[in-house]
Amino acid sequence: MKAARIALGGAGAAALAWGLLLLAGLGPQVLAVAVWAVGGIVGHDAVIAPLVVVVGALAAARVPGWLRPVLVGLLVVLGPLTLVAVPVLGRFGARVDNPTLLDRPYWAGYLAVVALALVVTAALALRRRPRPSAQP
Repeated sequence: MKAARIALGGAGAAALAWGLLLLAGLGPQVLAVAVWAVGGIVGHDAVIAPLVVVVGALAAARVPGWLRPVLVGLLVVLGPLTLVAVPVLGRFGARVDNPTLLDRPYWAGYLAVVALALVVTAALALRRRPRPSAQP
């Protein structure tokens, strides 16, 4: 276990170093990346986290206890994903003079990830649901 942790920590540190090297090569775009990163953090803390708390509190009263963690997990996955996807889904930054910007089917990819998250959530819910007890 200790070797695996050291290996994972080393891989994470290497990925961080690579990302920092790529970031340093952006030049004046570093400010735009910093604004985007700070916006993501603020969006998460101001929108996603309170939403998870409110939905969790509402679910506590209406959803069976065995299902709550699964649904909150779904919200924790789809909330930040949606927050990060909004700029490309809304095609903010697309320009008529550069058709190569935002030229992919982002909605299809987003919906595929949402569908996968829903399938995994359904499978986890089925696995967690209480089994009927055998009546002798």
